[in-house]
Amino acid sequence: MASQDKLILYTNHRCPWAHRAHIALEELQVPFEEVIIDLDTPRTPEYLRINPRGLVPALSHNGEVIIESAIVVQYLTDRFPSHLVPGSGEPGGALRRARISLFVDAFGAKFNAPLFGLYTAQADADKDAIVDKAVAGLVAEVEPLLADAAPFFGGSDKLTLAEVLTGSFVVRLKTLTAAEVYPKKLWTAIEQQAPNFTRWAEAVAKHPSVTSIYDEPAIIEGTKKRIAKLLAAKK
Repeated sequence: MASQDKLILYTNHRCPWAHRAHIALEELQVPFEEVIIDLDTPRTPEYLRINPRGLVPALSHNGEVIIESAIVVQYLTDRFPSHLVPGSGEPGGALRRARISLFVDAFGAKFNAPLFGLYTAQADADKDAIVDKAVAGLVAEVEPLLADAAPFFGGSDKLTLAEVLTGSFVVRLKTLTAAEVYPKKLWTAIEQQAPNFTRWAEAVAKHPSVTSIYDEPAIIEGTKKRIAKLLAAKK
């Protein structure tokens, strides 16, 4: 890192998208300044000048601002080359990046996105249907992509960009099912039907870069409050 480089991460430790940037920075071992944004109150005019969308994370690098979590992470991995992902011009680099992109897309669209339905489902039958849909997507599209995980994506023994972009959701999956915020049958079904994913997720959820800012009790309590608020709004 050049001596003149100055990184400022605008973040909130409860946000899984902002958590992605923390995992990347932990792996890259890049010094940065942290500014916590209160997500429970309207954004200040000062922050809206930094990120008009009002979301976290936002990254300032020598005054240039980058927003949106996947773009922030991609920028960091391009700016500070490391073990996380090869350059597209390196041998096999373009293919590796394409495979990681496919994995992250499958994880998000086919498995993680359906789980957000659990935040507003009330009847057990509705929750069961959400779990069944998410696990079916996981088994069909994510599980095969982890056949060579060792323990991380693509046979790596270190975290990769794949884990940086999914790890914050994986650790929440483990935490929220164990605490029965999500139906316990969700993790049981995963263990029974997706052994590759199970082994991979266990390794990801306990990795120090993933857990470094993770406050498990706060996440559990915050998720319970969010669900209660969403359910109250439906009445």
